Amino acid sequence: MNLKEIAEELVAGCREDRAKENLNKLYAPDAVSVEAADMPGMGRETHGVDGIRGKHDWWEGAHEVSGASVSDPFLHGEDRFAVIFEVQGKVKDSGESFDMREVGVYHVANGKIVREEFFY
Repeated sequence: MNLKEIAEELVAGCREDRAKENLNKLYAPDAVSVEAADMPGMGRETHGVDGIRGKHDWWEGAHEVSGASVSDPFLHGEDRFAVIFEVQGKVKDSGESFDMREVGVYHVANGKIVREEFFY
């Protein structure tokens, strides 16, 4: 897959609730995910597809999403793209509502996502 195809499939997977299914398809086995801040008990960096899948599981277990949108991808050269995520919901443990917006920047090499970075 080329950069545009990877970017479009990542967005489609997010919009169609199949982001976890896309991990093995789109990500390199040793991909790295980097958050803007330390995640509780996880730090800022997660290594490997299994670790990234664990982040997805944590998010789904800890949050109730009531609305979400994903922008079309913004391509950058031949090796990067960005996506804007907007999510509304509440934290399950506290019931606290949230309305978040973040940018995901994805680095691609050899037809796979090798690094994702989130800005919020």
